[in-house]
This record gives sequence, C-alpha cells and structure tokens, in this order.
Amino acid sequence: MTDLPVLDHWIGGTLAAGTSDRTGPVYDPALGEVTKHVRYGSADDVDAAVATARAAFAGKSGWGRSSIAKRQTVMFAFRAILHERRDELAALLTSEHGKVLSDAAGEVARGIEVVEFACSMPHVSKGAYSQSVSTDVDLYSIKEPLGVVGIISPFNFPAMVPMWFFPLAIATGNTVVLKPSEKDPSVANWLAAALTEAGLPDGVLNVVHGDKEAVDRLLEHPDVASISFVGSTPIAQHVYETGTRHGKRVQALGGAKNHMLVLPDADLDLAADAAVNAGFGSAGERCMAISVLLAVDPVGDELVAKIQERMTKLVTGDGRKGADMGPLITREHRDKVAGYLEVAAADGASLVVDGRGVEADGAADGFWLGPSLVDHVGITSTVYTDEIFGPVLSIVRVASYAEGLELINSGQFGNGTAIFTNDGGAARRFQQDVEVGMIGINVPIPVPVAYHSFGGWKASLFGDSKAYGPAGMDFFTREKAVTSRWLDPSHGGLNLGFPQNE
Repeated sequence: MTDLPVLDHWIGGTLAAGTSDRTGPVYDPALGEVTKHVRYGSADDVDAAVATARAAFAGKSGWGRSSIAKRQTVMFAFRAILHERRDELAALLTSEHGKVLSDAAGEVARGIEVVEFACSMPHVSKGAYSQSVSTDVDLYSIKEPLGVVGIISPFNFPAMVPMWFFPLAIATGNTVVLKPSEKDPSVANWLAAALTEAGLPDGVLNVVHGDKEAVDRLLEHPDVASISFVGSTPIAQHVYETGTRHGKRVQALGGAKNHMLVLPDADLDLAADAAVNAGFGSAGERCMAISVLLAVDPVGDELVAKIQERMTKLVTGDGRKGADMGPLITREHRDKVAGYLEVAAADGASLVVDGRGVEADGAADGFWLGPSLVDHVGITSTVYTDEIFGPVLSIVRVASYAEGLELINSGQFGNGTAIFTNDGGAARRFQQDVEVGMIGINVPIPVPVAYHSFGGWKASLFGDSKAYGPAGMDFFTREKAVTSRWLDPSHGGLNLGFPQNE
C-alpha cells in the first residue's frame, strides 16, 4: 500500500478500522488513477457491525421502540442536509464512479425522493382497526420493525440505491448494516456521517466495506433479519438462495436487457432523443438503460440516421468538465464492454458508431469508451442476449408490433421496457401484453417515483418484494394482529338477584 488514504468502516457512529488488513484500490475513472484504498471487512468485522446494530435496536430505549416522532425528526433533518450539501455529495460520487456531475446530481435527487417518502412513515405505516368483530371483541393490526437488516448495494448508483432502502428501514424502526460496492465506497460513509449529524443514534446505520467475504457473512448471520440487494442476475440469485436458506426475508434485484419498441407512427425525433439519452446516460451503466431498440419496418433506416446524427454531438470526457458522458467504472469493465463490439462485427452486425476510437476530453489513462451504435444485430448474438452494461445501443429490425412484442416477452429479463407510438390503442395493448415490471409509453426510462415501487419480473427480481414505495415499507415491517376483549366495568358490584342471560 502507498501513502494514499484508507477508507475505514463506519460502525457505532464513528470510523472503525476493523480486524482485517485486506484493502482494495479505489480509482478516479476519469484519471485512471488510484486515489485511495478501502478496507475489506472480515467476517469478524461484519459480526461487530451486526452486534452494534442489534444493541442499538434492542431494549425499551432502543431504536426499535423509538417513537414515530423521533424517527420522523431524524428523516426531516437528514433531508435538509442532503438538500443543502447535494453538490458536495454529487462531486464525491463523480470522483469515484465517473458519471457526469449533472447525472450524479440527478441520482442524489432521486434518492432524496425516497427520504421524503420515509418522512411520511407516520401515515403509511398505520395499522387497521375493526371494532366488534364479535361481541365486545375488537381486532387491530400493528406493524413492527424486523430488527437488524442488511443492504448490499452496487457501484452504478452508490447514493440512490442505498437510499432506496435504508431511509425506509430506519423510519420503520430497524437498524442497518450496509455493504456498499468496493469500487465507489466513499458515498456510503458520507451518508452515514450525515445521518449522525441529523441526530440518528449511534449504531442504527453501520457501513462495512469489502468483497464476497463480507457479503456472505451478512447472508449467513443469524441476527440479520432481511437482505436488500441490487446487482447482476447471477449474484442476485446467489443472494436470494443463500439468504432465504438462512431464514431471511430477501429482496434481490438483478440485471436487465431493456427493449424500446418504436412503431412506424411514432415521433422519430422524440424516439431518437430518447434512445440516445436512455442508451448512453451514465455510460450505459444502468439497469434501466435502453440497450436494444426494436425498429418496426419501415422506420429503421431513418431512425438509425437520426440517432447517429445526435451521437456526433456527444462529448465523452471527465464528468467535472462539462462532458455529456463519463468513463466506465474500471479498466476491466471498459475492456469487457468494448469486446462486445468485436463480437458484433464477427456476428455480421454493422458498427454504425464505434466508441473504441473516441477522443475523450480527459486524461489519457481514463477508462474511456465512447457511445457505440450497432445496427442489424442478430437475436442469437451475445450482443443481443447478454447484459452488456455499457454505452452500446443495439438496433434490431422487426417486421411488426407482434414480432417486437414476442422478442421482449421471450427474453430472460423483465425489468423495464418502452414503446414509442402515437397510437393510444397500441400503447394500451402493449402495457397489457408485455411481460415486464416497469413500462414506459413514450418514456424511455420508466423508473417509478418514490411513492410507487421499483422492480422487474422474471430474472430481474428474486423474491416477492419490490424496492421502496409501499412494497418497501411492507418489506421492512411485519404485522401483528391483536384480538382484544375488555370486560365491561359496569358488570361490577353486588347483585343477589337470580342470574339472567342477556
């Protein structure tokens, strides 16, 4: 290790070095340089964080018994800090992820939406009451926290995805152990420190950095009641199967291969704008990115030309210098994504725009790959079937709406999709027929607002619970039903008369 700083865990309201001496590099992707190292937590470090969270939850004075008013006060204070210092958080995010500052600010804004939803917990977490379900018997339900919950978040949204989960977990009375991505870990510590500043008691939110060792211990730990995960489908399946095998409630959101179906009657300028924005924003490192455009004959040639013309105006470079698209997260990932362009050419597709030759406005060693457009992609090519997770937009030509719908429904994923059309009947038919969890009608990235819930179908979601919104609130609580009868005080006193039934 060099003299670069080392990012420690956050346990019990303060930085903690833990027991492991393993570390990993943290890069600035726009420079291609290591800027710090991050601790890789051991199983013992996870155990320490879980024990701290359990102690913070338990007892009459613990967070699990804290008043709704106290939790709401913390959430409102946390929201105020996020609003006041959102530019600081966005800059930190860009320095480790690489996405442009405007995109980072948008990510923070979407995370704040969930914090604001968490501020409404006094209303949305209310139970129900039925009076006189039997003679003098009432029944009511109450929602209680689970206990210690685990969150495992990905590199592509280091602020937003953790905020999909921990505000609701905390607002409903749980305590949290968060394992962020080791590729861009600093945002998690920033958020934990901000919550401490907002008045959150020590130990309610803990951060353990690391790799598979830390993840597996969270999945197996007997005192962790639930796991929330976002990442690739193979890892999501591992998290779901391992977590449930150890008796945990699990929501595991996996990968995607999102299609955008463009009908001949669509506004092609709108569709071209949407394809560029949804295909290349955040360098395509989004589970809701559009990676396949299904062009229904005869609009393919015109649409590809419009997309290509727009792509010539995009600037790839350092996200702090006004570029439209930043670098990819690591050199290895950049090389993997670029490899799909070689596969596309070998499979007979047309490389309309090849991002491998981009002249980036940034350091020579940055992890650059420019926006890439591949036309006439075959549906047996891995360029079509794999989740590439980079700035590669594939064009598949289809003869009809029905053919396009069949391609979408036959895929292994079911995260997001979009249709572009001016035909209301076609749009309504699409939303009924398509087997996907989140649908856009002339909207390319249909991410629900915070008071609805996020999640796909098929191999894009393991478990029964979507993220945030009402589903998130239900995930972090468990319901008790109480049947109650109180004796009527009027029965008391002496009465020597003959007993009578009433």
